[in-house]
Amino acid sequence: MSLARPLPAARRRRRGRAAPYLFVLPALLLFAAFKLYPIGWSFLLSLHRTVAGTDTFVGLDNYARLLDDPLLWTALRNTLVVLAVQVPLMLALATGLAVALDSSLLKGRSVFRLGFFLPMVTGLVAYGIVFSVLLNKDYGLVNWLLGRVGADPVPWLTDGTWARISLGLALTWHYTGYNAVILLARLQTVPRELYDAAAVDGAGALAAFRHVTLPGLRPALLLTTVLSTIGTLQLFDEPTVLTGGGPDNATLTLGMYLYRHAFTYFDFGYASAVAYALTLLIGLLGLLQFRLLGDKP
Repeated sequence: MSLARPLPAARRRRRGRAAPYLFVLPALLLFAAFKLYPIGWSFLLSLHRTVAGTDTFVGLDNYARLLDDPLLWTALRNTLVVLAVQVPLMLALATGLAVALDSSLLKGRSVFRLGFFLPMVTGLVAYGIVFSVLLNKDYGLVNWLLGRVGADPVPWLTDGTWARISLGLALTWHYTGYNAVILLARLQTVPRELYDAAAVDGAGALAAFRHVTLPGLRPALLLTTVLSTIGTLQLFDEPTVLTGGGPDNATLTLGMYLYRHAFTYFDFGYASAVAYALTLLIGLLGLLQFRLLGDKP
């Protein structure tokens, strides 16, 4: 019985170098099939328009159409209002909550952390339905409580301004605890010696927060700001369930506008152009946030 001859050293080295790629090959194939291919096909769709059931190449006409679409600008304005108002308020609340949950004066901190994080595990559609019932003008619990103290019912979901406020309240309830946990995790890595040194220098609580806590939270604040920006620009579930984009398109978002053109009007070319414009907007805002909040050289 003959023994198998050992492989040459060069061949063994080639096999050794190829082994890692073989392990990641399934993941790469799945990524190409379910990510790269749809992204590329969506770009091709954005250059076509469906006319009488036939895709016709129109070049950049769909992108030019974006500039002259007043409803698109309405959706963009609504989305940016949420981004400019609700996101900073939510992150400010999350920062204060993280500081409170990190305090040694708070008893049962684990219970509070769990309680504030629990809204995040609630399904988007489920909590949207709950808020739509709570804020109903005629039989909602919130207006019933307002009536008990002599206040008039508030048209939470039927007035444009109040509908935006209702959407902001729902988003804040759902995501504040999630961002607070991220900020808390970062806050717990800030060395306590820095607070001791600040106290020795005569810094009070506000000064320590400004000069120690906020600089220590900078990476987490950048992360939560970028994630919140991306999520807000893609906002779809909450306004769909709460208001359906109304009243009078007051809560119509870019995500809803894209969905309507793709799956209501079946105008996939224009919807793909909207998607690529949204991607560009997210990228530009992300770069701006990294420049403003990122580490300074």
